[in-house]
Amino acid sequence: MDSTWESLQGIIARALPHRDPALAFKDLNVVAILQEFWESKQKQRAVFPSEGTVRYESLSSLGPPFVSYVTLPGGSCFGNFQNCFSRAEARRDAAKVALINSLFNELPCRRITKDFIVESVREAVSSTSGNFKDADDPSTSIGAYHYMLESNIGKTMLEFQELMIIFQLLHWNGSLKALRETKCSRQEVISYYSQYSLDERMRSHMALDWITKEQESPGIISQELQVALRELEEARKAGQELRFYKEKKEILSLALSQIYSDQAASSSQDDQMSLALHGYH
Repeated sequence: MDSTWESLQGIIARALPHRDPALAFKDLNVVAILQEFWESKQKQRAVFPSEGTVRYESLSSLGPPFVSYVTLPGGSCFGNFQNCFSRAEARRDAAKVALINSLFNELPCRRITKDFIVESVREAVSSTSGNFKDADDPSTSIGAYHYMLESNIGKTMLEFQELMIIFQLLHWNGSLKALRETKCSRQEVISYYSQYSLDERMRSHMALDWITKEQESPGIISQELQVALRELEEARKAGQELRFYKEKKEILSLALSQIYSDQAASSSQDDQMSLALHGYH
C-alpha cells in the first residue's frame, strides 16, 4: 500500500509539478486538481479516442444528503460515496474519488501487457470455472475476452473499460444474443463494435429495443429501471466506477420518456379528432 501511495504521489509530481503531492487529496480545490490533471494529459496527447472535458452532474434534491457524479474523458463515471451536506461538498468528494482512480490508472500495473493478459485470463477462468484452453477459441466467452485484451495491448484499463461497457450493455440489452442467432462470430461482433463509441445514437437504438420489450411485456422498463437505480446507488456508496449502471438508467429513462411522449401525442390527436367531430355535428 505504501509503495502504491508513493507511486500515485510520483504521478502527481510529474503531471502537476507545481502541486504538493502530499497535499493533493487534502486540498479543498481537488476539483481544480482533477481538471488540471486531464488538461495535462490532453496536452501530452495521451487522451481517450472520445476526447472530452471533465463533466459534473448533481442530482436534484431539496436537502441533504446530496449526490454528485463526475464523468471523465473516455466516459468513466464516479460519484461521492460519503454523505454530503452541500452540493459543493458532494462535488469535491466525487472529484476526489475520480482523481484517485485517474492516478491509479497511470500505474504500470493498469496497462494491458502480455503478462497482464495472462493473469487476467487466468482469473477469468477461475471465476467462471472455465477451461484455460478456451482462451484460444474466440467462440467462447473466455476466448472473446482474451481476443479483446489482445486487441487492446498498450491501453490502460480505463481505456479498455470504455469498450467493455459497450459489450456489457449489448449483453444486458439482449443484442449480443440476437447477433449470435444471426450466426455472427464473436470476433466479427467485437471488430464491428470496437469501431464505435457509446454516444446518443447508440443509446437511442438501445432505448428503441426496450420500447419493443415493453410492448411485449408491459412494465418491464419500470422494473429494470428500479434495478438500475438500486445498483447505481449501491455502487456509488461503495466508491465503484458507475458508468454501466448510469448508462442503463439513462437508456431506460429515454425509453420511458419516448413512450410517454408518444402517448401524450396520441391523446392530443384523439382530443383534436373529438373536437373536430363535435364541431362537424
